[in-house]
Amino acid sequence: MDSDYGVPRELSDLQKERSLYHPQLPPCLQGTTVRVEFGDATTAPDPAGAHVISQAFPHTYGQPLAHFLRATTIVPEAHIITEHPSIRVGVVFCGRQSPGGHNVIWGLHDAIKSHNPDSKLIGFVGGTEGLFAQKALEITDDILSTYKNQGGYDLLGRTQDQIRTTEQVNAAMATCQTLKLDGLVIIGGVTSNTDAAQLAETFAESKCSTKVVGVPVTLNGDLKNQFVEANVGFDTICKVNSQLISNVCTDALSAEKYYYFIRLMGRKASHVALECALQSHPNMVILGEEVAASKLTIFDLTKQICDAVQARAGKDKNHGVILIPEGLVESIPELYALLQEIHGLHIKGVSVENISSQLSPWASALFEFLPPFIRKQLLLHPESDDSAQLSQIETEKLLAQLVETEINKRLKEGTYKGKKFNAICHFFGYQARGSLPSKFDCDYAYVLGYVCYHILAAGLNGYMATITNLKNPVNKWRCGAAPITAMMTVKRWSRGPTAAQIGKPAVHPATVDLKGKAYKLLRNNASSVLMDDIYRNPGPLQFEGPGGDAKAISLCVEDQDYMGRMKLLQEYLDKVKNMVKPGCSQDVLKAALSAMASVTDTLSIMSSPSFSGHGTL
Repeated sequence: MDSDYGVPRELSDLQKERSLYHPQLPPCLQGTTVRVEFGDATTAPDPAGAHVISQAFPHTYGQPLAHFLRATTIVPEAHIITEHPSIRVGVVFCGRQSPGGHNVIWGLHDAIKSHNPDSKLIGFVGGTEGLFAQKALEITDDILSTYKNQGGYDLLGRTQDQIRTTEQVNAAMATCQTLKLDGLVIIGGVTSNTDAAQLAETFAESKCSTKVVGVPVTLNGDLKNQFVEANVGFDTICKVNSQLISNVCTDALSAEKYYYFIRLMGRKASHVALECALQSHPNMVILGEEVAASKLTIFDLTKQICDAVQARAGKDKNHGVILIPEGLVESIPELYALLQEIHGLHIKGVSVENISSQLSPWASALFEFLPPFIRKQLLLHPESDDSAQLSQIETEKLLAQLVETEINKRLKEGTYKGKKFNAICHFFGYQARGSLPSKFDCDYAYVLGYVCYHILAAGLNGYMATITNLKNPVNKWRCGAAPITAMMTVKRWSRGPTAAQIGKPAVHPATVDLKGKAYKLLRNNASSVLMDDIYRNPGPLQFEGPGGDAKAISLCVEDQDYMGRMKLLQEYLDKVKNMVKPGCSQDVLKAALSAMASVTDTLSIMSSPSFSGHGTL
């Protein structure tokens, strides 16, 4: 917290060139008039949890969607806001650094100043600790000049990643009241936005005039739902990692004697691993969601990898590249159960030195089987969200060691006839998250920052800035806002060492959809990439040229635009109301009744809890 924040950076020639790039705005955000159309009241994605969420958030649950409209759009019910009094807005980084975060602040600053030059943007230095301690810095264009389109969070910094306890919430509210803030923008992922929703609810209940807005910024790519198509930072992380992976693939193919086990940062979900596999075509990728769905043990995974190594050796290929998500350790049933026991002992206050002696017999046996380095890492204290310290648990080394032992055994038995197995392990995470943001992340983050002002101008509280239709050019992006409570679910059972969250509404991490198009694309090519070494190198991060406008494959293959479809549905409903009025013919009325009865019956079935098992894992 004693670091120098907001000081000018020393920029390289490339950084200077990037700082001159100015993202464009979609038509709906251009000009100084804010046009907003409100949809119907929202509900929770899981009907079974809706009652719990509405009880926990009585002031902010059920708020409508907001759509921001371009000047040429004619909507009779739209709210037109032309008066923009000066406002004071606070902004805080509340989550792990993600490329593009600075552009959220830049976009917010430009929006505030373009609508009223007297408005102020206040940044809290040192993350949430700075928020609680009222350590603030006024953001000016001069301060922003060397942070535009740059990586990291060093403009303001970050510390503790939560606003959760009563003391923390009260401290945040005291800061907002003391500094007379009209709005507070929280930049972060699933945990930070859950905290933002609770903060908004508490502010509303306490009659605090500060409006709270969340922004989906996380390199993990796991803040995805019907309203949020992508997260700021994910595109950059995957592009940077994919180049590193591709370089390793080329090295493996050149030396023909190493197997590279690469663990990728991304928390519990495997979105980063999936996207990097689609971009670089390594020989194998193990997704935590597949392991959890099939209940594969560590020995099952070892056998799976060994069988692949043996099959490749049969084609005289004694090299390969295997991707592993950092959350894999929590997807392996026996390791997950062991982590739960360890976490339970942490909660009881048992010291690290004494935990191993208090494990149950089966957990103790598994713990003693594991290599010493893994034992030490599993004993680390949990993160602020009560999850394991995944970035510190070297699952790739564990698998490499187990595979080597099994291959040597097969070699002695004569079933493996390849060359000596040599493993090299890497963890890619910190190298990428401080990268210059990609062009997509620069644009996306800047526009999200601009959307935040529109949300505040519309007087909304407890909303997240959203943009859909992202796979298309910026001029076709649809900007809006969705209540954070509409993104919440209630865990009915837990799959990680976070049992304390059971029954509490939260924005939960989205896992890889094993029925989605991105996953199917991966599996359709699995056999060929395993055996044929069809490595693909997307090259370094590009800002212009062939790769400058490239977007994540997983974003482009999916058919999303939820907000656009909601508007289209409303248009159809309006047409029905206009066609079926008193005085219409009996045939028209009968046709409408028949069609509506069929639609409502179908939707009733699809909305029931038993239809798709909405419970979050």
